[in-house]
Amino acid sequence: MHQASLGTSAEAPAAVLSVEGLSKRFGGVVAVDDCSFEVERGSVVGIIGPNGSGKSTLFNLLTSVLRPDRGVVRYRGERIDGLPLYEIARKGIGRTYQSVRIFRDLPVWMNLEIAAMGRGRSAWEVPARQWLERFGLTHLVGDASDTLSVGQQRLLELAMNLAMSPDLLLLDEPLAGVNPVVRDTIADAVVALRREGKTFLIIEHHMNFVMRLCDKIVVMDHGEKIAEGTPESIREDARVINALLGKRAAQA
Repeated sequence: MHQASLGTSAEAPAAVLSVEGLSKRFGGVVAVDDCSFEVERGSVVGIIGPNGSGKSTLFNLLTSVLRPDRGVVRYRGERIDGLPLYEIARKGIGRTYQSVRIFRDLPVWMNLEIAAMGRGRSAWEVPARQWLERFGLTHLVGDASDTLSVGQQRLLELAMNLAMSPDLLLLDEPLAGVNPVVRDTIADAVVALRREGKTFLIIEHHMNFVMRLCDKIVVMDHGEKIAEGTPESIREDARVINALLGKRAAQA
């Protein structure tokens, strides 16, 4: 991966996303338990933890795919938990998924057009072609989206989100199943977009990516937030080491 580093701004930014006491149960299973944290404007925040620790459920609660049992989610000071997904998107929050969500039977350009319509304008007013060029997809603009590789589909999904002009991007395992070239393209995009004022909340298992690009990391295990801090502090946290390495040892 490229040796890119984001750094932090000298001026402490205000929280763009505030999560307070978020909880969700499925029967007797606690998926997310009293989770609280903030995402500062212009920062990159990582969410890490073993499989089944509640990370994707957390994203689903933040974007109203699921309703929380308890807790509050605020975006720019406004409460958004319970709002329809399309309203959350229109407020400036984009989101990708573990399993890529694109319109597979439609050409690439139409995927972008539909995405941009979510903000009430044409993709070509954005202009969307800059995202196609940035992600190396221009030559595929007329191709059916289901003919793209997994990496190209992930880049298309990201381009669709950017066509909606979000301020905050939630990326759910953006590096899953992609080759090193696409991995670097996504990492470089996060670096550049953050410098352009975008804010990121990212679930990811690639620790090199997380440790290099994130300003802050939130660690989850069994639905609970067990640690929060800088990459340096998280790397040395005994609770984190036990949660991550203990889970891997049990599965070996």
